[in-house]
Amino acid sequence: MSFEHSEIAVLGAGSWGTALALLLAQDGGIVRLWDRTDTQIAALLTERENRRYLPGHRLPENLHPTAELGVALAGASCVVVAVPSAAVDEVLVRARLASGADIVLAAKGIDPETLELPSDVTTRLAPGHPVVALSGPNLAREVAAGIPAAAVAASGDGAAAQRVAERFNRATFRTYVSDDLIGVEVGGAVKNVLAIAGGISDGLGYGDNTKAALMARGLAEMARLGVALGGKQETFYGLAGVGDLIATAASKLSRNWRVGHGLGQGKNLPDILTELGQVAEGVPTARAVAKLATRHGLFLPVCSTVAELLEGSLTPREGVARLTENRAAKTE
Repeated sequence: MSFEHSEIAVLGAGSWGTALALLLAQDGGIVRLWDRTDTQIAALLTERENRRYLPGHRLPENLHPTAELGVALAGASCVVVAVPSAAVDEVLVRARLASGADIVLAAKGIDPETLELPSDVTTRLAPGHPVVALSGPNLAREVAAGIPAAAVAASGDGAAAQRVAERFNRATFRTYVSDDLIGVEVGGAVKNVLAIAGGISDGLGYGDNTKAALMARGLAEMARLGVALGGKQETFYGLAGVGDLIATAASKLSRNWRVGHGLGQGKNLPDILTELGQVAEGVPTARAVAKLATRHGLFLPVCSTVAELLEGSLTPREGVARLTENRAAKTE
């Protein structure tokens, strides 16, 4: 399949959007990188580098930053949505997409009020467009640096998933195809909550045993929720589930891990988020997961404990003690 004359829009010039734009620009095609912040786009145009979010990677000449959404979308056959999940609806309401354009969702979260996945929002606001979720163990700085990585392109539209996989495939970025859109999205969202749990454990100075137990139990919770929402069990034992969890919960590059680490060290959440300077999707998603657990009658103790920690009703040590206390477990 050839994309020689097609153009791509990447919406969101944070670290992940910029990394994906750099990746897509490698084949020499036209890539337009949009951001709603005029000063951010002005800096990208002047410096030809995202010094704020992804320093050290020069923007090639075929990558065009713009603050005009219409300019970014004009003629684009593929639109990559890399804004925070809470902003997906706002962007799509404003967007005027080319007929038949593939929408690639790189946002990972669950709306804490409506409990919608990004694909739910997209299907509602951009009907008729193929929707593909792109997810996996992908830290932006490593992808931008060309360190080998892999991802999954998931959609109920097999042809669209294949098109997106082929667009993103590179020598150092292998993209697989899945038909489990819900499972891949749930994995990408819940791993952020679990990464906060991993960061809390590390911030408290606990060892690898503690963190491994939290992650293993958390993975079971991820799968439990995903299946309840219509995903496939096996999805959570692949790149978009355990793969993404390993990368996000173990790396100091992970924003969500850094939130948890700060909490474990005794810092307060507003200060941590201010210092971070970017959205940590696990914070609102934890609340959404706790609500979904109640709605579906699910036992999700790790995720629910993270939600309580973020609300301030538990201290980190109290939260870990609750999860590790000596009592008969309902389920692993």
